Amino acid sequence: MSESRKQIHLAAHFPGVNNTTVWSDPEAGSHIDFSSFTHFARTAERARFDFLFLAEGLRLREQGGKIYDLDVVGRPDTFTVLAALAAVTEHLGLTGTINSTFNEPYEVARQFASLDHLSGGRAAWNVVTSWDAFTGENFRRGGFLPREERYSRAEEFLAAANELFDSWHGDEITADRATGAFLRDAKAGSFVHTGRHFDIHGRFNVPRSPQGRPVVFQAGDSDEGREFAAAAADAIFSRHATLEAGQAFYTDVKNRLARYGRRPDELLVLPAATFVLGDTDAEAEELAREVRRRQVSGATALKHLEFVWNRDLSSYDPEGPLPDIDPDVGEHHIAEGRAQVRMYRDPSATAREWRELAAANDWSIRDLVINTGNRQNFVGSPATVARTINHFVQADASDGFILVPHITPGGLDAFADKVVPLLQEQGVFRTEYEGSTLRHQLGLAHPDDARAERRAAS
Repeated sequence: MSESRKQIHLAAHFPGVNNTTVWSDPEAGSHIDFSSFTHFARTAERARFDFLFLAEGLRLREQGGKIYDLDVVGRPDTFTVLAALAAVTEHLGLTGTINSTFNEPYEVARQFASLDHLSGGRAAWNVVTSWDAFTGENFRRGGFLPREERYSRAEEFLAAANELFDSWHGDEITADRATGAFLRDAKAGSFVHTGRHFDIHGRFNVPRSPQGRPVVFQAGDSDEGREFAAAAADAIFSRHATLEAGQAFYTDVKNRLARYGRRPDELLVLPAATFVLGDTDAEAEELAREVRRRQVSGATALKHLEFVWNRDLSSYDPEGPLPDIDPDVGEHHIAEGRAQVRMYRDPSATAREWRELAAANDWSIRDLVINTGNRQNFVGSPATVARTINHFVQADASDGFILVPHITPGGLDAFADKVVPLLQEQGVFRTEYEGSTLRHQLGLAHPDDARAERRAAS
């Protein structure tokens, strides 16, 4: 009897608002023209991916007070793009990153419920937080939220949104032409929420959507983020690139679910992953080196070094040695709005480590950034990449991957045409879509069914 194998979940991250994008490549296209979004989404759907994912940038990042223009900065409104994509796709899930710090539960719940209706049950929400005053300056309450309270607000934000989604049960609309009665329950949509961050009451004006609630994603890797995901999310992102680190993260998150009366299969672990394909493994390795050098130009290398040094390093030669001056560990930072800044909690220690690496390997500034930055997760021939992805999933390092190509919009094409068929041949990836909603594709129960199951079990 053959051993049952896990089915792989695959999704596509539209490139942009990240440092993997090579916008200067001759094959790269627009990050804002709708034709780029349609090409990308249709490729993902043709490959039978679970969903398309859009990140979000609420402010253009700056370095030294100037817009950081060495990667893609910003994109059009998430809901506008996803609603438009709902009209040109039939099965692909539509996942948007929407901030819980600078929005309100009513408006976000209304937008997601509308998107779920328009798409026939394909909406998903990546719940994120923001604490920095730099981003908050674009909003009325800019910078008001202390960093330690960001998850407190996010948890209540999601709870309030769920109360709004659940204020309709799905059977209120009768639309009886004979009697003229439209609603069975005249109090449909009534809600009251009183809490630390929100005190709202009224009527939610969007009836129960096909999924009941959008699929909820969470992206935090901190202990608070993992706990938030275990309590309330349907899927969690991960940035752990090695098999061992992935397995440790997977085990930790899955083990937290029991505290909330949930099973391990009620939360999917989906790391982001980059890839480079070649006809052979050797060719792919060479292409990967070329891609990485295009991602890290000399100017980009200096900007990246400034994340740690917190000084203007524009006078340094990127092909020369690292600066001999120490980082400025002052309160204000030269690179505002850059998430990477928070990765280096001890700049002086990082600088010492990097100097040692550069000396030991005879690396220039650019060499150092290339070799210490994000590397491609999957590099090789289609057969090698398919085999590696399957190994990660079967070994419980993930439940699948969110692929981040470095070219827009055609960077996903080769994966769809060359890797997906191999996964299908192995019987670990679907050949056709099953079910009509994103919850079906992800193997997640409808919220109403999940609650009924828990009540029966108790």
